[in-house]
Amino acid sequence: MKEQKIIHEGLITESLPNGMFRVRLDNKDLIIGYISGKIRRNLIRILPGDRVKIEISRYDSTKGRIIYRLQKKDSKD
Repeated sequence: MKEQKIIHEGLITESLPNGMFRVRLDNKDLIIGYISGKIRRNLIRILPGDRVKIEISRYDSTKGRIIYRLQKKDSKD
C-alpha cells in the first residue's frame, strides 16, 4: 500500500541552495520544500513570493515536495 501524502498550499518566503525553499503554509507553519522532478525537468522557475502546492509526508512534517506552482492573479494597481 502506498503512503498517503497531505497536500497543502503555501507561499515561498526564501530561496535556499540546491533547489530548496522555505515555505510558509496557509496554517502558518514553516517547512523546507524541495522541487519535484517534473518541475525541475520542465524548467519551471520558482521565486520568493510564489504560491505553490506542496506534498508533505505523514511521518516528517518538516519537509515537503513542491509539486505545483500556482498562477499569479492579475493585479490592477
